[in-house]
Amino acid sequence: MPTRLYLDHAATTPMLPPARAAMEQGLAHWANPSSLHAEGRAARAALEGARAAIRAAYRWPHELILTSGASEAIALALGRTQAESRLVAAVEHDAVLRAAPDAVRLPVDADGRIDLAVLEAELAALPAPALVAVQWGNSETGVLQPLRAVAERVKAAGGWLLVDAAQMPVGWGGDDAPQDVADLIALSGHKRGGPPGIGGLLVRDLAMLLPTGGQERGYRGGTENMPAALGFAAALAVPEALDAMAAMRARLDGAVRAMEGEVVADTAPRAPHIGSYRLPGLAAGAQLIRFDLAGIAVSAGSACSSGSMRPSHVLGAMGWDGAAAGEVVRVSFGHATTPADVERFITAWAAIAREVRARAGEAVGAA
Repeated sequence: MPTRLYLDHAATTPMLPPARAAMEQGLAHWANPSSLHAEGRAARAALEGARAAIRAAYRWPHELILTSGASEAIALALGRTQAESRLVAAVEHDAVLRAAPDAVRLPVDADGRIDLAVLEAELAALPAPALVAVQWGNSETGVLQPLRAVAERVKAAGGWLLVDAAQMPVGWGGDDAPQDVADLIALSGHKRGGPPGIGGLLVRDLAMLLPTGGQERGYRGGTENMPAALGFAAALAVPEALDAMAAMRARLDGAVRAMEGEVVADTAPRAPHIGSYRLPGLAAGAQLIRFDLAGIAVSAGSACSSGSMRPSHVLGAMGWDGAAAGEVVRVSFGHATTPADVERFITAWAAIAREVRARAGEAVGAA
């Protein structure tokens, strides 16, 4: 049997060895960082060292509230930012939509990019200050939002910008880097090779948030997870090969097009490590089973919604009908992904596509 191939890194990526080692060291010296005795003070020092390392990795000179993950960071930002209005893009992650069920939904174009004219009009009509939430790169399609253009409009209206950057590789730069334009940024440890159960909210100014007491300077309750914070910081110190990932995704895009498949948001700027692909004529669930039997793990949409196999709200907002959207799978890369892995996936895709076409031909012949 061939070794299994994991291409679902956007759902979670295996812990990197330095992250495991750092977490083990933290567990070996565990004490409550809020305790005043010597052991507690040592744990506090380790925690603050990890906090500083995470901030430095993301080039963030401001505040960092450590959380249990990006979902909690998003809920904290949407629930406690002192905003009069909330607006979210229609293609946001389920964690955003759950945390702000009454927020104004901002439409997107066929590529999944936010409609800036509608954003500007809504900001002018709603009470200020407004909190606007958009993803850096969509967790299903990889489509990148025009963050700088969004931020300019939000700032002009006296509002704040929250960016879900759970999928953002460390080292990402360019004009639309969230660190340069956002007021709040949600982070996830397990998406970047750190342990599960740790994430953070980067905050430009804590005065934006209502404190509730407890730990993290009064903005989060519960004992701080020092071992996981150490693992998160250690994972971020391992560079992500963004150029190599972009080249592999481009190779996969071209192969899917050549095999008469469809690349979702083919013309839009996309994250280097996430791609979504439609194989016409075969439901995503059936594709996942066939890939799994071939020893390949991929997904249909984001991990938080793919288990239900319900229609993708992301593709629906982009104008896809239910049948076509139900034939899309997501492929995502991580630290260990190689060009040979991509070729293996292409071979498996080709075999499934041939099967689908053969069945379609048989059905036509029988008719």
